[in-house]
Amino acid sequence: MARRIDVTGAGGVRLAAWEFGDPPKTDRFDHTGPTDPTGAGHPDRTGHPGGSPAPAGELPGVLLLHGLMGRASHWAPTARWLAARHRAVALDQRGHGRSDKPPRGSYTRDAYVEDAEAALEQLGLGPAVLIGHAMGALTAWQLAAKRPDLVRGLIICDMRATALGGASQHTWAEWFRAWPVPFATLADVRKWFGEDDPWVERPNPARGEFYAEVMAESPDGWRPVFEPEHMLRSRETWVYDAHWEELAQVRCPTLVVRGLDGELGRAEAQEMVRVLPHGQYAEVADAGHLVHYDQPEAWRAAIEPFLDALANG
Repeated sequence: MARRIDVTGAGGVRLAAWEFGDPPKTDRFDHTGPTDPTGAGHPDRTGHPGGSPAPAGELPGVLLLHGLMGRASHWAPTARWLAARHRAVALDQRGHGRSDKPPRGSYTRDAYVEDAEAALEQLGLGPAVLIGHAMGALTAWQLAAKRPDLVRGLIICDMRATALGGASQHTWAEWFRAWPVPFATLADVRKWFGEDDPWVERPNPARGEFYAEVMAESPDGWRPVFEPEHMLRSRETWVYDAHWEELAQVRCPTLVVRGLDGELGRAEAQEMVRVLPHGQYAEVADAGHLVHYDQPEAWRAAIEPFLDALANG
């Protein structure tokens, strides 16, 4: 089961946090539907090597932050695996999932960081391990730099520290315009994002499933649960700048994880590890940008030694 807890973020924005605690049961793709906000239809495939969980109040906290266009349920397999030895909470960030999507709200870096800070404080998770993917990883390391008292460990999943530039933002705007929305069926969603999307180099069923999970049925078909305009506004607050300085300010142990075919190159990832005062490196073979979604078992194997070292440290 996943229990929803409402959190008040920056500027009074209501955020949906999901606390996971049920054990894994079946295959990730045997799910009840992509609009299930708890990810109850995306159970994990293997158990955590840890025995019976302790009461939630005695467990160390973990906050999981999804990337741009993602949602908390994308973390469901990881969160359930973690729940044997941690209090695992995934956050729907502003503009995403079941959290508020204020039309004229703030989608700045400060707002995202303050939201994560509020979640840690209001949920009593800190000092916690932050696990972030892409945009969520940037939020995590910016928060770790700002509030070291709230963060005891950090896992960065496939997020670059270099500036991506204005051309990147233009490419994304064009990509959103290319989406054939509304989609008639979820099968059409899976096929377009997994096969037909010009950004797809070879068939990728996991990518199709990832995007199916962020669609909701409307009177004329299936549309994303987020506003593309909000995604572009969120993105423009980080793509023009490099983020090495904040990375260097992170004082807790940090693991940088990349997919072998992801967006974060090996040379940049290793430079990030060098810049971090306590950085470590891991990579996942046969994984693209959606590392934890492409290869869930290999992802867990990559992060488990780091989490074990934190627990024993």
